[in-house]
Amino acid sequence: MTRIAIDAMGGDHAPHEIVAGAVWAAQDYGVALELVGKQDRIEQELDRIAQEGIMSDCGTGGRQRRVKIDLSKLDIKVTHASEIIEMGEAPGQAIRKKKKSSIVLAVDAVASGSSDAVVAAGSTGAAMASSLFGLGRLPGIDRPAIAVTLPTMKKPIVVIDGGANSNCTPEMLYQFAIMGQTFSKNVLGIEKPRVGVLNIGEEAGKGNELAQATYKLLEEHQEKIHFVGNIEGKEIFLSVCDVVVCDGFVGNVALKITEGTSSMLFRMLKNEFKTDLAGKIIGLMSKPFMKRIYRKINYEEFGGALLLGVKGITVISHGRSKAYAIKNAVRVAKEAVETGVNEKIAKFYEE
Repeated sequence: MTRIAIDAMGGDHAPHEIVAGAVWAAQDYGVALELVGKQDRIEQELDRIAQEGIMSDCGTGGRQRRVKIDLSKLDIKVTHASEIIEMGEAPGQAIRKKKKSSIVLAVDAVASGSSDAVVAAGSTGAAMASSLFGLGRLPGIDRPAIAVTLPTMKKPIVVIDGGANSNCTPEMLYQFAIMGQTFSKNVLGIEKPRVGVLNIGEEAGKGNELAQATYKLLEEHQEKIHFVGNIEGKEIFLSVCDVVVCDGFVGNVALKITEGTSSMLFRMLKNEFKTDLAGKIIGLMSKPFMKRIYRKINYEEFGGALLLGVKGITVISHGRSKAYAIKNAVRVAKEAVETGVNEKIAKFYEE
């Protein structure tokens, strides 16, 4: 049985929502858990769940329902961590000073083999640094990158890097393309993923030096990468490619703009439906359709982003993740373990 280590103390709603989501995933996806954090607080949450179940809107923004949990049927291990790395701490210094922190011990569980993957919703920098130092890099990879899955009109796409590396070289972006392509094929099920470089125009000569050099490098390796050229930001959601390659600064800005825009549009629609009687009637009639659309674009459905390029599975969740998002992050971790995405990335460099 796949065992997932959970940084129970990371995130805005830890440990309440983190533990709830992990336990929910254990029940629905048949995984074992290693909950890492303040033991007394984790046990309090487990006792509460045993008595009350889990309250969740299941990510739809609708009416909450209670999910019943039978803890006696679940394989749950609790590992005490006496320290917590806070969001504002410098990641490198924090993991060196706080060797008994929940994220460091959760990664150590994967490194030692007691768990198969780690899920963390706390500091992205701390999760990345802990994974890099605790697990090491895959052969051929200079820097790990965050692979973020996004919905489109047809099928999911991967944006890599989603925020791990602000300063990149063309060689690093080439490696991101390889990792993103491998993830898309083996985890998302895209048979022949198309790879594009995020740029300000479609022409080969567009963009800064990094974008231009990356274009040339990917073009030279088309026997290994299905490179389709540059794509503009407006094309990310039009299914013109399956893997969007960029540095972490550009990728994170693009993702945050997307997140903010989608939230604003839904708030605007809700407000319009409340303006008059006709709006209220239309809003009531369209509610089922709006819920279906919301489920498709809601980050909670995707759960978390995989940190590719390290010798182990690390899934990084949004800092504000609640139980439903954590549940899906555990699912992502389980799928990554079962599909052997790391082994396939390493094999690419062996060939």
